Amino acid sequence: MNPPTSSYKRHRFPPQIIAHAVWLYFRFPLSLRLVEEMLLERGIAVSYETVRRWAMKFGPDYARRLKRKKPGRRDIWHLDEVVISISGERRYLWRAVDQDGYVLDEIVQLRRNAKAAQRLLKRLLHKQGCRPRRMVTDKLGSYTVARRKILSGVEHRSHKGLNNRAENSDVPLRKRERAMQGFRSWRGLQRFVDVFSAVRNLFVPSQPSHRSAVFIHLRRLRAMAEWKCVATAA
Repeated sequence: MNPPTSSYKRHRFPPQIIAHAVWLYFRFPLSLRLVEEMLLERGIAVSYETVRRWAMKFGPDYARRLKRKKPGRRDIWHLDEVVISISGERRYLWRAVDQDGYVLDEIVQLRRNAKAAQRLLKRLLHKQGCRPRRMVTDKLGSYTVARRKILSGVEHRSHKGLNNRAENSDVPLRKRERAMQGFRSWRGLQRFVDVFSAVRNLFVPSQPSHRSAVFIHLRRLRAMAEWKCVATAA
């Protein structure tokens, strides 16, 4: 059953302005106050708290309606876990990207063990609907245990140097973490990465070094058209 769609009713500003504010916040490493300032430069006077509420209300709806990349049996899953600290408490953001750097899933978990790795693989199987050709991880032994139970028969390469794609894909998130001066809660972090990664998947070309400037330009134009279509449909 699909969650209810947020409505623009009783909002003072039109959908185009709300969608633009949400896009600025999730697309670029900007704080809420910087988004407020950029909107003010365009003659739109809103508070940073209003931008935050728009992001919380409409961001998940936009992310759910964005088109996901079709999975394939030739895909390669690169798995990694990132340490996040909030108020002195450390947890792990388990992440999975494919061979093109497309973020497949992210989940905040308390542990860095085999049970946590199994949960990530189960979610990936449910979302993707098919098994990968290969999974690539660092040398954490939990992945080996989880692969044996969830993805038996799938080739597993465990080497730190082979997993640069997953390790480098968390750089944008780290930039956002610094711009926001850290995250405030674990639930808020999970909500944020769900939208942040969906928006990044839409706008950032895969393997940009292998693409021409014209290709990247056209892809971004298509991404903008899809974003506007998704935002106005809320």
